[in-house]
Amino acid sequence: MMSAHIDPASAPDRAGSAVAGRTPELPWLVRAVNTSVLVLFLCLVALAVLWPVVHMVAAAFTPGQSISNMPVVPFTEGLTTEHFVHVFTQTQYPRWFLNTFLIAVMTTAGTVLFASMGAYVLSRFTLPFKQSFLMSLLILNVFPSFVGMVAIYVVLLRIGGLDQLWGLVLVYLAGNLPYTTWMVKSYLDNIPRSLDEAARLDGASSFRIYRSIILPVARPILVFLTITSFTLPWMDFIFPKMVLRSPEKQTIALGLMSFVSDKHNFFTNFAAGALVVAIPFIIFFVLTQKMLVSSLAGSAVKE
Repeated sequence: MMSAHIDPASAPDRAGSAVAGRTPELPWLVRAVNTSVLVLFLCLVALAVLWPVVHMVAAAFTPGQSISNMPVVPFTEGLTTEHFVHVFTQTQYPRWFLNTFLIAVMTTAGTVLFASMGAYVLSRFTLPFKQSFLMSLLILNVFPSFVGMVAIYVVLLRIGGLDQLWGLVLVYLAGNLPYTTWMVKSYLDNIPRSLDEAARLDGASSFRIYRSIILPVARPILVFLTITSFTLPWMDFIFPKMVLRSPEKQTIALGLMSFVSDKHNFFTNFAAGALVVAIPFIIFFVLTQKMLVSSLAGSAVKE
């Protein structure tokens, strides 16, 4: 009888390779429990996030005015559209929406224009006290904007900006420019200066370089700046309350808060107006999400 010869040196290697090649698998019961726990956790998180939204949508379509009359379970006491009709026909909601839209457009245009031009000058030119000025911009970002409310009120009173839409735009521009200029300047510092030098050798002026080279290359940060600047006036309440006084000059935030003040408890009308504001924002972000993601992804520019 012949016996197979086994090399003792190769036996541990084969055993080790067999153990290394074997993939340990959890029993199906453990995997099912882990999946169930994960799905339950995600459902609870989604419910906690979406429940206020569902409650607001239900309030917009629920009959009645007070929040105390709303059922615990949404959409159980019928549906109505009378709150939307009341908001558009019995209030100045369309005017508030238009005022906010104009303020948002002017704020966005001014922020992008002045921040990009200031950042270009600070990034490409040597100026006296440049570092001190940049440090002052950084320090201004530390303090909350409402710290200077008294000074802002006095300045607007002197120049006739109280109860004017352009006065509120000036307030937003003054609050936006320190941070946005610093942010865009940091981005422009990473753009190769060889592009400027090549264009200058071809006879391009500084403004031509800014318009034809810097702006196209800096498009990612400018798109991000446009989106963030446009959304700010729709959610602010403090400065519109200080600057705007006339009912026809109010913004969306001021108009909606008048529905739930000490004298009124029209929560369902408030929910209807807030829902109308949310719809354009949802459409806006759905249309611009790819642009926003591509802008953030393209923000890495290397020399």
